[in-house]
Amino acid sequence: MDLENIDTEKWLELALDYGLKILGAVVIWIIGSWVIKKILKTTKKLMSKRDYDESLQKFLLNLLGWTLKIVLIVVVLGTVGVETTSFAAILAAAGLAIGLALQGSLGNFAGGVLIMIFKPFKIGDLIEAQGELGVVKEIEIFTTKLTGLSNREIIIPNGSLSNGNIINYTTEGTRRVDLTFGVGYDSDIKKTKDVLMAVLTSHPKVLQTPEPTVNVSELADSSINFAVRPWCTADDYWDVYFGITENVKEALDKAGIEIPYPHQVEIRKQG
Repeated sequence: MDLENIDTEKWLELALDYGLKILGAVVIWIIGSWVIKKILKTTKKLMSKRDYDESLQKFLLNLLGWTLKIVLIVVVLGTVGVETTSFAAILAAAGLAIGLALQGSLGNFAGGVLIMIFKPFKIGDLIEAQGELGVVKEIEIFTTKLTGLSNREIIIPNGSLSNGNIINYTTEGTRRVDLTFGVGYDSDIKKTKDVLMAVLTSHPKVLQTPEPTVNVSELADSSINFAVRPWCTADDYWDVYFGITENVKEALDKAGIEIPYPHQVEIRKQG
């Protein structure tokens, strides 16, 4: 018996067997990757036609893409010869270990799902949450990205975002600008209210519905404080805030109405 020939035949058989399996796995990976791209592309088109929310589209496509890739990896490993049942058990055990180690990340994932379900905000909304104020730029699986008012990128974990208070300034479409101005006690209240109201009604970005209001809010130690409440669209908030503040100062000066401020009295010693 020629042992050398037997070993050679055995190695050729093994090489042929595993070579075909590896070749099949490569083919499956290439075809599977192409199919996944087609599925994601088709899904995106269908969601666009049905007017799915942009943030929901990105979230679902991201989730679907990862799910399909995991399925493809399992199929490829099964083709090579790895027992998929054993692999599934290993994957489950690894998932449990990773889950325990990454509880925060899983909480963020769950938070992202809750945001997608209840939709407290969408891309483009101006929100205030977790002590940050900004426009929603992107809603991802684990985090939400905002663009701050100074053009900063703000990244907030979805877990804390979904469990905290969220103020959405865009939902209603309009915002009330809360301003307070103080005048001296010698000022005429009716005249002051007329001057302040004239400033509000003359500003091009102040809405007439709801109507702006001017009321005495406090009799402070050194001033009569007026609560000035104009309304505007969410996009015009800061234009109205700064514009009204400047215009009120000019209008009160023109009307001869004093804005109280601390005075320094110089005392000279006579000697």
